[in-house]
Amino acid sequence: MSLIYDGCMEAAVRAPAMFISLFSPTKSFNSLPSLSFLPQFSSRSIISSSKVLSHRSISLQSHSRAMAVGSQTNMIADTSAKGAESLFRVAVRSMEKVYLDRNPTAKAVLDLVLSVDGNQICYDHFAFRTFGVDGYGIDSVAKFFLDFGYTMMEELRFPAKKLKALWFAPPNYDNGSYFGGPLPRIFVSELLVDEMSPQSQAVIKKYVNNFGNANRYAALASTLGCLTWEIPSYSDYQQLARESEYAAWTLVNGFTVNHVTISVHRLKSQIGNIKSLNQFIDDQGFKLNSEGGILKVSPDGLLLQSSTVADSTIFNFSDGVSESVPCSYIEFAERLVLPQYTKLTNEEIKEFHRRDGFEVGNADKIFESTSMDQITRKVA
Repeated sequence: MSLIYDGCMEAAVRAPAMFISLFSPTKSFNSLPSLSFLPQFSSRSIISSSKVLSHRSISLQSHSRAMAVGSQTNMIADTSAKGAESLFRVAVRSMEKVYLDRNPTAKAVLDLVLSVDGNQICYDHFAFRTFGVDGYGIDSVAKFFLDFGYTMMEELRFPAKKLKALWFAPPNYDNGSYFGGPLPRIFVSELLVDEMSPQSQAVIKKYVNNFGNANRYAALASTLGCLTWEIPSYSDYQQLARESEYAAWTLVNGFTVNHVTISVHRLKSQIGNIKSLNQFIDDQGFKLNSEGGILKVSPDGLLLQSSTVADSTIFNFSDGVSESVPCSYIEFAERLVLPQYTKLTNEEIKEFHRRDGFEVGNADKIFESTSMDQITRKVA
């Protein structure tokens, strides 16, 4: 089942409330719709299930009337802030909905954890993958979150994978509002395209350069579940897969959420530590990423992470080939209390008392959740 997002750009700019009705993703997908922008952004083609459905002209005049709110009174300023928060919350929910609708393992695990824990699940972070070329890298996703108060933190490097990443902290770890809980951290990685072979560089640039400044709408594409380039050919996908599974994944998944992460230490039941949660998930028959061991531990012993293996789906490529490709996965993270705060009671401990940030060694192994080695690995 596929939906045509007719006029979605204009509607999103005009009225944040319409995110709820317009940003309804596919229940399952054969190939991601393509949100293809012409250089002047005067029209767009929506491509779904490997066939062109329609070409419709869309006026973006409303884009220039971008929710300018005066600051003459405190009441107006307060209204503006609440409106911005509402827009952000609905947009992030839409990103999550696309992710859950396309990844049955993630949804099943979340439902399972909720059924046992009985509390609202809090997310540690959302993760995105990007192409680091021509404005399609980390900045394309980060701008949306920075505009809503996030702060850029540390950079991580993964030389063997030709990747770098940045993570972004939310405005407040404990008082944010996202489904009644705190806002998640944001982890955005990018492929260092200039370090790829000339053949792979040419493939990537062919897609990202075809539609002008579509990278400006990375966050919108994530909420819609659309690609910002044409549906790729299988031959191009194979070219990238031979050199970088990360690149191949990004070509067919675009800016959709790569994974969400359950904040394990915020769970209240017996699965509120990661070893118990891993055993619980394994007992239910879900395959966990075994790269470097099921449990990934930072050198300081304070950041504990694990993840499932990515789901797969049949993708209909533009040259008529239908093949299985990896989708997304779900991660689990437990952040232990920093040594200087270990004397605090459980009621006193806040998120900022715990180990923050990310760890290259852990993240490097978590990346393997979408690798064919993990997806095809037999479970004993």
